[in-house]
Amino acid sequence: QVQLVESGGGLVQTGGSLRLSCAASGSIKDINVMAWHRQAPGKEREFVAIITSGGSTNYADSVKGRFTISRDNAKNTVYLQMNSLKPEDTAVYYCLTVRRGNTYWGQGTQVTVSS
Repeated sequence: QVQLVESGGGLVQTGGSLRLSCAASGSIKDINVMAWHRQAPGKEREFVAIITSGGSTNYADSVKGRFTISRDNAKNTVYLQMNSLKPEDTAVYYCLTVRRGNTYWGQGTQVTVSS
């Protein structure tokens, strides 16, 4: 089992910044990829960003150039730095990882961007 705990969400004005954190614990050996998804009200959950243990990253087109994913392998933590936030970034942000074929999700953290 892998446990993921997100933190760092909140309310911010358009153009502002937030940094989300996701700490992994439990059976974390062999974890390679960690990622962020988000789900806005009335919409399906969507991919935001992903990072491998080697540091390779990929982003959704909607956040490229504004969001940065990073990880601290020693702390088993992944971060999402979000800059130039827009109202359409309002969503619950979820951390996830895949280990041995099983997908693990965090409980989510709310990000609200006011216009």
